[in-house]
This record gives sequence, C-alpha cells and structure tokens, in this order.
Amino acid sequence: MIDACAALGYGGITFWRRELSGREVEIGDRVRAAGMQVVGLCRTPFLTGPLALPSDQQIMDDFYLAIDQAAGLGTNVLTIVTGGPEPGTKGVLDSQKILADRVARAAPYAADRGVNLALEPLNPATAGNRTCLMTAADALNVCDAVGAENVGVAIDVYHVWWDTTLADTLARRAQGRILGYHLCDWLADTTDVLLDRGMMGDGVADLRALRDAVESAGYYGLCEVEIFSAENWWKHDPDEVLDTIVSRFRACC
Repeated sequence: MIDACAALGYGGITFWRRELSGREVEIGDRVRAAGMQVVGLCRTPFLTGPLALPSDQQIMDDFYLAIDQAAGLGTNVLTIVTGGPEPGTKGVLDSQKILADRVARAAPYAADRGVNLALEPLNPATAGNRTCLMTAADALNVCDAVGAENVGVAIDVYHVWWDTTLADTLARRAQGRILGYHLCDWLADTTDVLLDRGMMGDGVADLRALRDAVESAGYYGLCEVEIFSAENWWKHDPDEVLDTIVSRFRACC
C-alpha cells in the first residue's frame, strides 16, 4: 500500500494502530523512503465511556503506548477518539471533565516525544458509546480546559458536515489548533453509521465549504481520506480505490 500510494503521488499516509504490530520504526522509515510523510496515527484508546478499558491505569498505560507508537512512526499527530459517556453519568459534561484530566496528564509526555494530540469530535449518532465530543466547539472547550500547546483538534467531514456553526467556531477559536482534516462524504441513505461512509462527491456534505472553513482557520496540512465502507469500497480493488480518491479529490474537494 505504501508503494501504491507513492506511485500515484500521494503526499502521505495515516496509519491505524492495529496495522503496526510493533513495526512502527520500520513502517515509518519505508514511508519516508518512498517520498511521503506519516501524517498521523489513529487512534488512542477510548478515554471515557463503556468501551474504555476497565481502569484508569489501563487506560493511561495504553494512551502512553499510543504516544510511543506515534513517535516510533515519526509522526507528530495522534488522533483521540474519546469514547462515550462515562458509566454512571448522564449527558456528556462529566465525561468531558474526565477526558480533559486524562489528556492533561498525557500531554507533557506526548510533548516530550514530539507528538501533538488531536481531539476529534464525532457525529452525534455515535455519542452513546464512542464520543463525548460532538462539535468542534466541544473539542475546543476540552482543549481550553487542558491548556497544553500540543493539544488541538481534528476535523472529520463525516462527523461535522451537518454543523452550521462550524465555520464561525473555527474562525473564532481554532486558529493554529487544527491538527488534521479528514475527507469522505455522508450518504443520503446511509445504512450503517460507522461502516457506510461515502466517497467524496457521492453524498450531501459541502466539501468545498468545509475545506475553506478549515483552511481559513490556518490549516494547510495534508487532507486525509478516511472511508469506512464495509459493503462498498472495501470490496473494490485497492488500485481502483486509490485512483478514485485522486480523481474525486481533484473534482470535488
């Protein structure tokens, strides 16, 4: 996959932790040897909620391991998918406080390793168990609570396309704090909230307006295409998918 992306002129790749198997340094070196950069690593363990590990110590140990893996890859961005409301609580505010505490404890270690932590708000449809941040404003509130220079946000089209306040929020509050921008599309008749993302141009998201909002807030890094598509794109030939990404990026984004 590294070689295929390089052959098409991709600028970089973001990896998922499950792909690494202890080979972070080897994989990172191969990406750079192919003329690309490792844009980021996804993701930390869930830091709150019913899907998180059972104890604070286990959560933090895995958090530190994720930071080490990002550093091993040679990337400076580790994405945080927070996890949902903490068991025994209602709403998300208490969980956001727990999240801020855990991120604040890990931030100095990440800074020492040259790693920035990107809080990613997720679509409200996933809030029951996967997130306690549903808007960019939520994520920036936690950034403010943590108060660390290496903590910012990742903006994913799939999760924020519906938010009519996004451009204003980013313009007022996110200058210099956007660490990643993720591309895909929201299908009008999606069949699975997690695993039925659309290729850019196949859905209802205003991709050009979203990119303009992100760039107006000072983000000029690479755009990451992230399409979970169990019944469609994951079944296509990988070369076809990579070619389609290039053509859709140029035409739609």
